[in-house]
Amino acid sequence: MLTLVTGLNGFTGQYIKLELEAHGHSVVGLKSDLTDREAVFREIKTIKPESVVHLASIAFVDHGNSNSFYEVNLIGTNNLLSAIYENSPNITSVLLASSANVYGNSDDDLLNEDTLPNPTNDYAVSKLSMENMSKLWFKKLPLFIVRPFNYTGLGQDEMFLIPKIISH
Repeated sequence: MLTLVTGLNGFTGQYIKLELEAHGHSVVGLKSDLTDREAVFREIKTIKPESVVHLASIAFVDHGNSNSFYEVNLIGTNNLLSAIYENSPNITSVLLASSANVYGNSDDDLLNEDTLPNPTNDYAVSKLSMENMSKLWFKKLPLFIVRPFNYTGLGQDEMFLIPKIISH
């Protein structure tokens, strides 16, 4: 199966690629800027992926330009979903990576899927907005959304907390 992974060269993408290839998938990364709708459409039309793992985003909460969260995480995702819908007739699954950050700060001891979102920063709002926008595609594409919690490992950028502590 041909799987497109956006954010393939990012921290999570490198691990997803290894796992997918270990299970017989051919893996390609998206080269286009997600905010360039025409470029995304051209590339998806050429690749025609059978499955997509959408990891690409502005993920650093303290990123300096709050508009870029919305441009990439919301508008870029919509560009991608539009391109997949119009150009990938054999699509079997599209994973959208959101974030547990959409839950915000909670006094609850345990969070579950019934916990209401309460985003407290632009990153979280952009991810929750992406989730809401993607509902427009549920009847058109085989979508599912995941909300990973914080994780770390080899290769994570030192601007994130755990690698920053380790590097010091």
